[in-house]
Amino acid sequence: MEKMFQEAEKFLRLCYDELGKTEGEVEQRIQEVFREIDDNGFYEHNYEELKFGAKAAWRNSNRCIGRLFWDQLHVLDKRHLNTEKAIYQALIEHIDFATNGGKIRPTISVFSQSISGETVRIWNHQLIRYAGYETEGGIIGDPDSIAFTNACIDLGWEPKYGHFDVLPLVIQVNDHEPQWFNIPEDLVYEVSISHPEYEWFTALNLKWYAVPIISDMSLDIGGVLYSAAPFNGWYMGTEIGARNLADDNRYNMLPTIADYMNLSNDRPSTLWKDRALIELNTAVLHSFKQAGVSIVDHHTAAQQFKKFEEREAKADRDVTGKWSWLIPPVSPATTHVFHKPYSNATEKPNYFYQTKPYQEE
Repeated sequence: MEKMFQEAEKFLRLCYDELGKTEGEVEQRIQEVFREIDDNGFYEHNYEELKFGAKAAWRNSNRCIGRLFWDQLHVLDKRHLNTEKAIYQALIEHIDFATNGGKIRPTISVFSQSISGETVRIWNHQLIRYAGYETEGGIIGDPDSIAFTNACIDLGWEPKYGHFDVLPLVIQVNDHEPQWFNIPEDLVYEVSISHPEYEWFTALNLKWYAVPIISDMSLDIGGVLYSAAPFNGWYMGTEIGARNLADDNRYNMLPTIADYMNLSNDRPSTLWKDRALIELNTAVLHSFKQAGVSIVDHHTAAQQFKKFEEREAKADRDVTGKWSWLIPPVSPATTHVFHKPYSNATEKPNYFYQTKPYQEE
């Protein structure tokens, strides 16, 4: 209880100071919250506090290079919803609102806080994600999704065994049985990957979804925990071109692309991986821009992060960061981030990893 008092007061002072409230207003609100905690063991944020807290959590996210736009986050208050079907509908609305025909809007939907075992959980890592299947003939689809795909199948979802099958949304309220819901096909904006110079690239039949909506992290604001608060920005190209489609333990497309490029891959020193990687990333950026879908290259993202650092310095706030996540996976030394140290101290409000419900014992 004492910890909640401390965290609530710290957050409210931060929030009301940045919102330009008077000392009298913050003291009055702190006393209201303290009484609420005394009476109920918890307190509830008003919308103004929720909105600021969700934005500040993005500002404090050490692994995110896109924090320049933290104050442009659209905060959707869904705390009143308490059934799986209503939550599903809210997630569908989030996908539609955030996608915005390709002009992606940074968005978060916040569901009810966790109180004494009452909790909302979204089992998906991202609201839109491709399935992965372990078969006798090898892995089909995204290897990173195998465990969750198996959980969906156990719940009754019918596998399709394609390379890019969109998984259902799995929602659990309290200790109820989780329920799964398909996402309407016309709601999932996908981009077919082509290359501006290599016509053969289309023969790879690659595509990726437009909006990365992280949905398995919790949001902690002033001691209040929201276990379901899916949020999104837009993609940095390397997330798709240097990780999702390139990693050995993901779609592993570099050897195939190298073959199409007639690159010698008999030894690492030919730099075949590097050359294939650059063309894959070129294709991703080209395809998203051609489709009119928001995306940022890693050089521009690093420049934007530098601007974020400058703005934070003017506001007399320290910038924390996890260096190994901030540097892009392609040509990191060409960005200023590579050459700077960052403190990985955790500031709140913030987003935190949670144990996956389908992997809990």
